[in-house]
Amino acid sequence: MENILIVGAGGHGQVVADILLQSYRSGTSGKPTGYLDDDPELQGKTFLGLPVLGPFSSISEIQHYAVIVAIGNNQLRKKLFLQYQEKQVRFVNAIHPKSVLANDVKLGVGNMICAGVVLNPGSDIGDNVIINTGATIDHHNQIESHVHIAPGVTIGGEVTVGEGTLVGIGATLLPRVKIGRWSTVGAGAVACRDVPDRTTVVGVPALIKTDNNLTS
Repeated sequence: MENILIVGAGGHGQVVADILLQSYRSGTSGKPTGYLDDDPELQGKTFLGLPVLGPFSSISEIQHYAVIVAIGNNQLRKKLFLQYQEKQVRFVNAIHPKSVLANDVKLGVGNMICAGVVLNPGSDIGDNVIINTGATIDHHNQIESHVHIAPGVTIGGEVTVGEGTLVGIGATLLPRVKIGRWSTVGAGAVACRDVPDRTTVVGVPALIKTDNNLTS
């Protein structure tokens, strides 16, 4: 499996490049060939030895086996993922060789699993998900598509995280909590109870943030 295109040449894209390169060297993944990015200032530049080959729209012009969308913004990442899915593009997972996945973990496609991640038994990960450095996902979790689990997050057992949600750096989700779709759990927050769709919670314990006020 050769010629994996990385969609996005920013920070996330370069982390994905490193994951794929390390996996390739260990014999467990395909080899990345370069990036696509719409930023004109990045065209022709090289990161981690891989060139920026063109804008997002040039995917059909560049030979490739598979792609992974490596953009931190969940909404943009979903938009591009769906656009490429309509073109019947093949997606690949980027799984760092120093992550730990239980044998029965279910993974969709286009996911980024970073160094130090632990995914415990019974967990189900959707498509186009970022599980960032050092995050721990305990048993029987449901992480829906287009979610970003930030570095250092700790998630207890039987938790659900809805589509498109961001769980911020160092946050903790207690067991059996349900986090709604397109919500945000702030950095360092501790979610002790369910969070509705399209809601931001912050603090310890996590409370709903409305403008500059917090409500229980």
